Amino acid sequence: MKDTFRKEYNPMHPKNTGLIVDIKVMAESIEEVFLKVKNREMSLAMTNLEQCIMWAIKAIVLADQDNGSKPIE
Repeated sequence: MKDTFRKEYNPMHPKNTGLIVDIKVMAESIEEVFLKVKNREMSLAMTNLEQCIMWAIKAIVLADQDNGSKPIE
């Protein structure tokens, strides 16, 4: 049976997991600045930041899988 909802994950290399944490910490810093301005344009910027982080994390996860859970250089 196909695991459509991915209930189990393959473990990632700790350095690659660290990259994800670094990206999320940086995104939180940017978010703090974005939250100071409350208008439609900044809401769009926030949506795009969220999308950017999602794709960056996906790229790291896929690279980790392709490299056999070795550190990304």
